[in-house]
Amino acid sequence: MGDRQKNVEVDMHLLNETPRAYLASPTGDPRDQVWLPKSQVEFDGNVTFVIPEWLAIEKGLESYT
Repeated sequence: MGDRQKNVEVDMHLLNETPRAYLASPTGDPRDQVWLPKSQVEFDGNVTFVIPEWLAIEKGLESYT
């Protein structure tokens, strides 16, 4: 990730994973699921995703930061 962009932390439930993306939900409800490209995010392996602010806004996650 670029060092000039602002990142936000979002705690989410990991629902699925592919080699290129995470499928996660901020509420645990599959209706709130979003795909996050691994090339743009960091995942701590537990619940915390570090996401560029622009991507969090694009995916509707800004209220969960």
